[in-house]
Amino acid sequence: MSVMPRSVARTRSVTLTRSVALTRSVTLARAAAVLLAALALVALAACSRQPPYALHDISGLLPPLQFQLTDDNGQPVTGETYRGDVVLLYFGYTNCPDVCPTTLAGLAQALRGLGQQASKVRVLFVTVDPQRDSASLLKRYVAYFGPQFVGLRGPDSELIPFTRRYRIAFHRDAPDPYGNYAVEHSSAVFIFDQRGRVRLLAESDDRPAAITQDLRRLIASS
Repeated sequence: MSVMPRSVARTRSVTLTRSVALTRSVTLARAAAVLLAALALVALAACSRQPPYALHDISGLLPPLQFQLTDDNGQPVTGETYRGDVVLLYFGYTNCPDVCPTTLAGLAQALRGLGQQASKVRVLFVTVDPQRDSASLLKRYVAYFGPQFVGLRGPDSELIPFTRRYRIAFHRDAPDPYGNYAVEHSSAVFIFDQRGRVRLLAESDDRPAAITQDLRRLIASS
């Protein structure tokens, strides 16, 4: 039986040790590279994650903006008419004694906070009392709040499907002997992005500054 010389055995041992060490070094380097890449992705995700909106985020919970009504110039309009603008949708009526004018005044203040960006926003005021709210009356009413406000009206055959689409409830009381009556209605403001997708829900007690902040984000995301 031949015996391997000690020098050859020692050389092979050293070579094997170096090979194992090199392999471990390469493996550790690869693992470190994978870890660094994972950490970079986590950091990137953290940087790209937006803070929550100040208003209620209802993205995807309601259908896109779609309707067929008449505006305060007597022209037929649809949801597509306002594509390209951020749209605030509010239902009310001109004889509303408090909630409607207060809510619309708050929206007007929010739009003033946008400065020139307010031109990229439309506020659609849909009357739930078309019997009394003519197009000319709506035009005079919304003009008080600003040029971005548009009055919309339509018969119940168009109005009721529209309110049901966004879960708006309203009820007209019976007229008194003088023909006067009140209308109860929901007071939520639905906010749609430039593509007509519902994004946010504002309530009558939300601060105008919070609405301004969120509108600015929606405008910037176009």
